[in-house]
Amino acid sequence: MGKSSKDKRDVYYRRAKEEGWRARSAFKLLQIDEEFGIFKGVKKVVDLCAAPGSWSQVLSRKLRGEDGKNDAKILAVDLQAMAPIPGVITIQGDITKVSTAHQIIDHFDGNQADLVVCDGAPDVTGLHDIDEYIQAQLLLAALNITTHVLKPSGTLVAKIFRGKDATLLYSQLKVFFPFVTIAKPRSSRNSSIESFVVCQNYSPPQGYIPNMSNPLLDNHYDIDFNQLEGPNRIIVPFLACGDLSAFDSDKTYPFELNNERVYTYHAPNQMPIDPPYKEACERKRMDQLS
Repeated sequence: MGKSSKDKRDVYYRRAKEEGWRARSAFKLLQIDEEFGIFKGVKKVVDLCAAPGSWSQVLSRKLRGEDGKNDAKILAVDLQAMAPIPGVITIQGDITKVSTAHQIIDHFDGNQADLVVCDGAPDVTGLHDIDEYIQAQLLLAALNITTHVLKPSGTLVAKIFRGKDATLLYSQLKVFFPFVTIAKPRSSRNSSIESFVVCQNYSPPQGYIPNMSNPLLDNHYDIDFNQLEGPNRIIVPFLACGDLSAFDSDKTYPFELNNERVYTYHAPNQMPIDPPYKEACERKRMDQLS
């Protein structure tokens, strides 16, 4: 007789705790690297919207090594405070502000990054059109600051919610990157609209001057790309990442994956820190905010 659903858990979440990752999203970046080799030759990298820090952990282990002796420089940027990670410099800042871009360049001694990653996402509402729009704006904000801090031929990896405007975002990214692919790691649930854009070989238009108020050229949301035909039609390349023999992120598994190994509980690798808004959240819950 099989175990009940209460005895089963997300295997990636379990593996994340066992392997010391702060969140299961670490496996998404690892599987993207397996497919695209985004870490090859990287010495300077920026992790935007980094909290709680699982992608920064991946960057630290992959680029600096377990002993931390490699000379790669990693910057983690987020609006909220983030618990420290060995080998990672944290910046508490707004990615829509040019001052944040200047801080990043200063930490790189006037140089630019080889790689920019962004796993940021809004608090989803469940209303897909709204969530897709807000995520699209976050992606454009990440692209905007990337134009300030990424060196020519560099790579950008960022989260995207696939929807009716994915083709518009694709066309905007293609202005700056000749190679753009939407990737779906195996550890990302098939039931989720989440995917990741992998943008390679950063090549801004000739004469382009980065600024934070740029509408990113002339693309508009009133263009119906689905009506384009023939050579004008845009087909967004989509690639599934991760070995098909890997765990299925939509499936639940028993605690004991085999008879020889007994499951032991693992506490979270990084407990939540006390954010400045914690008291306000508690008072709101008790209806005492006013």
